[in-house]
Amino acid sequence: MSTVERAGTGSAAGPGSGSRAASEARRRHDATVAELVRAYRAVPAGTPVRLGKRTSNLFRFGTPAAHSVLLDTSGLAGVIEVDRDARTADVQGMCTYEDLVAATLPHGLMPLVVPQLKTITLGGAVTGLGIESTSFRHGLPHESVLEMDVLTPGGELVTAAPHTEHADLYAAFANSYGTLGYALRLRIELQPVKPYVRLTHHRFRTAEEATAALAEAARPDGRADFVDGTVFSDREHYVSVGRFVDAPTPGAQVSDYTGMDVYYRSLQRRPVDHLTVQDYLWRWDTDWFWCSRAFGVQVPAVRRVWPKRYRRSDVYRRLVALDQRYQASNAVRRALGRPEEEMVIQDVEIPTPRLPEFLAAFHEHVGIAPVWLCPLQLRGERTWPLYPMEPRTPYVNVGFWSSVPVGADGEEHNRFVEKLVADLDGHKSLYSTVHYGREEFWERYNGPAYRAVKERYDPAGRLPDLYTKVGGGA
Repeated sequence: MSTVERAGTGSAAGPGSGSRAASEARRRHDATVAELVRAYRAVPAGTPVRLGKRTSNLFRFGTPAAHSVLLDTSGLAGVIEVDRDARTADVQGMCTYEDLVAATLPHGLMPLVVPQLKTITLGGAVTGLGIESTSFRHGLPHESVLEMDVLTPGGELVTAAPHTEHADLYAAFANSYGTLGYALRLRIELQPVKPYVRLTHHRFRTAEEATAALAEAARPDGRADFVDGTVFSDREHYVSVGRFVDAPTPGAQVSDYTGMDVYYRSLQRRPVDHLTVQDYLWRWDTDWFWCSRAFGVQVPAVRRVWPKRYRRSDVYRRLVALDQRYQASNAVRRALGRPEEEMVIQDVEIPTPRLPEFLAAFHEHVGIAPVWLCPLQLRGERTWPLYPMEPRTPYVNVGFWSSVPVGADGEEHNRFVEKLVADLDGHKSLYSTVHYGREEFWERYNGPAYRAVKERYDPAGRLPDLYTKVGGGA
């Protein structure tokens, strides 16, 4: 009989109490879902609808449609239950990975892929794609979803899973960005963990050397549990390889990057490092990779007085949103006689052999550093229609998040990246700015497959289509 407990209880409770708690959690979930479905169906046709979320990790800062209805999802932000024996969890769609990991780690388990920022939600990572240093082995978050309850645009609540009547929705949900419905419950696979992660950081002078090392470390049949990389310049590349361990190497320091130390700087001075598994999973969040430097948080005098609870990615993202709303940074630049800047915030997938070409062109024409590298490969033969990666083909996600002086049209660097990615047979994530024309967009993101599913589950066009959502400002 499976051991099923209400997530977050920590140690095992008394006989039967775990099952009772799980049953109560599911009862509350079902009641919340019923109310949300009722509220959605009550919205008049033609009225824009949005989900009420506490946080966002999107980098599209358009103004919400006037008179849009905000659906209350506050009751859908937790873990319903964890099945330790089956290594699965039933999770509500608005649950953040911070809360999800806090619920699974006490059971010695974690999701197969834990995106690097705490307030990314499970539903968001599945509909919008997520990635992290286990993706070379486990692919993307949607690949570990066994089934999900989806509120469709037509107001129906369906369970989507492979080999069922809603298998088409299950397959097309990844990279649909909420335009095919909202995931309210997801059952996901989990993997066992050990208490610590031992990291080794390998330095390489050239992109070719780093690419070869990244490919070798990320072999699915290899011994690594985690693989990612960081590029500081065209002459300084690091490949970081992590393995679960029961205890640190005797005499080794266990690092803490939630205080004065900054994780990405440790790559340059600590060839070997140890972190608790929880601190490893959130190693990038404290400084939003390296973006906290834009707010002075990496200056020791500032860091000491910046409250620790505010050293996290969602705080920095809210500051950026305010800046974009009021264009404060560009106003200051204009007052100082400096050029305005274009935000270049993107994640792209490049076939691994072509990574050196991408980096060379990127360094020359964009010039942002550091840059994050994360190898990934689909878990098996299955493909996903709206993000058409090839099976058995290794890719590297390249992430870069900064701003550069504007060019002739104010968007030339983002357009350059899009063309470069296309030229190298890569793909671009859609959480940020999109500059493709409609025809090119649908060529790249499988318009025929999307339209077939959209017509089945949203025949009245209740929600915007994918191009309108990510490229047209909806």
